[in-house]
Amino acid sequence: MNRPSGDARLSPMQVMPRVSESTAAARSAASAAAELAGLTVRDLTEVGDLERLSKIFAEIWSAPDSMITPELLRALSHAGNYVAGAFSNGDLIGGIVGFLGMEEGKVILHSHILGVLPQTQSRNAGFALKQDQRAWALERGIDRARWTYDPLVSRNAYFNISKLGARVSAYYSSFYGAMSDGVNSGDESDRVLIEWDLTSDAAVSAGLGRNTSPDVEALLSNGAATILDNGDGVPRVTEGHDANMLLCLVPRDIIALREQDLDLALSWRKALRSTLGAALDRGFVVDSFSRSGCYVLTRP
Repeated sequence: MNRPSGDARLSPMQVMPRVSESTAAARSAASAAAELAGLTVRDLTEVGDLERLSKIFAEIWSAPDSMITPELLRALSHAGNYVAGAFSNGDLIGGIVGFLGMEEGKVILHSHILGVLPQTQSRNAGFALKQDQRAWALERGIDRARWTYDPLVSRNAYFNISKLGARVSAYYSSFYGAMSDGVNSGDESDRVLIEWDLTSDAAVSAGLGRNTSPDVEALLSNGAATILDNGDGVPRVTEGHDANMLLCLVPRDIIALREQDLDLALSWRKALRSTLGAALDRGFVVDSFSRSGCYVLTRP
């Protein structure tokens, strides 16, 4: 992967670039991830690239309007925020956008949108983009990123928790209100908040491609309690468990299920809200997520 050195421009919050052993290692991991995916990842600043990225996002989400306009992408990039693209054989196939925020006087990066064209058949493109984002943030002295995702989308849960080493910190009901794009239309926009500690052991290990999936059967044998299960495609909720470890199973492909049976998809939404959402409110934390589509929660 070929990538230019960090942008010397300051953000509106005057975030200064820094170089350290950890940032150099993060950049090395990002380069390795891009090379494995057969991609070049770089910052996007040219109007033509930004216009193409806006169209790509609209195509991925089957949105009638732009998910994010070229003008806004241009403004974000020019102001020193994070706008990057993945190129395959010189063609832009996806990208990622983040902007800076403040929490308790500290700069954080909010990762707003990530998308890769499905027909590119590059299964590691999203991972390469996130590793680039991690290196970009660390080079600017930012050690935490956050974003939201739909907790019913199994592949995103596995990607965020297991492949990136991030953690779930909150559950929000109807976070965006009604959405009109082709992926989310008709459903309620529940989201969970992801916190990515960019210097944590989990993030460093994940950046090197080291991730594991919990053995759900072994956890059940050791006393874990299932509070949401799949009963022949229908959500089955069990309440009242006092176990210190809880399991919440989600459908393999909720997006396909929305297209086939929206009412059933909505029943899964309400079931997950009353189980995963309620457990997080009670102080449980998401420990891991299995390849089979199961959240593992533990009591601190």
